Amino acid sequence: MKANYRKQFRPKKSQLIAGRKRVFEAIAAGKHLERIYLDQLAHGEEINALKRAAADHLIPVNKVPVEKLNSFHVPDHEGCLALVAKIQYQDLQQVISFIVEQGKTPLFLILDGITDVRNIGAIGRTAYCCGVHGLIIPDKGVGAINEDAITTSAGALEKIAVCRTDSLPKAIEELHLNGIRVAASEMSAAKKLYELDLTEPFAIIMGSEDKGIQPNLLRIADEQFSIPMTGHFESLNVSVAAGMILYEAMKQRMFALP
Repeated sequence: MKANYRKQFRPKKSQLIAGRKRVFEAIAAGKHLERIYLDQLAHGEEINALKRAAADHLIPVNKVPVEKLNSFHVPDHEGCLALVAKIQYQDLQQVISFIVEQGKTPLFLILDGITDVRNIGAIGRTAYCCGVHGLIIPDKGVGAINEDAITTSAGALEKIAVCRTDSLPKAIEELHLNGIRVAASEMSAAKKLYELDLTEPFAIIMGSEDKGIQPNLLRIADEQFSIPMTGHFESLNVSVAAGMILYEAMKQRMFALP
């Protein structure tokens, strides 16, 4: 059997900030960072201060072997590298408030454990075309919104609001507090997609093709639904499934307009 090797993402050197002091200064200046890579053996007050600053700005920190840092071929990294974000992440509550102030009915997409950046790009493109107001992603366990993702989205990821959170359950709680129902796409659910009233304020959770949606998210979702299929098959590609769901939402909302 032919092995399937995934191309490893290597950012351009211009997208990297090297050195503890420079990374700390970038955070303090409000520069948007995708994540920070720290030598897993690094310690001390300087490192602790850097972690606190990253946490305050919701910037993920990955502790990695020094070999990982060296593989970026950036000299004098001092055990610390930061990847500059390709987009500006937005605050979920501010996005919700902006949508409501415009008199629109919120529609969000929550991505749980989707690591393939091309799937994320394809989802972002469809979401933008179907009127989704924002994507909600976790700070860990999801593919980076890098050049490949943005290219696959045809630039849509630079136009749609992307909200990054350190906890998807907390994000769902925030949606509930704003009167937004949450539905999980689950292939074994009895309720069908077309039975949902997507003219209401809604957020849809999409899980990875291999693991699906985390059980804790399924428990706190208001309901679960499935996409009807005539053939017996394991699952749809997640970006294709998202397209079907979002088209149904767009269709319902278009026909509901006065």
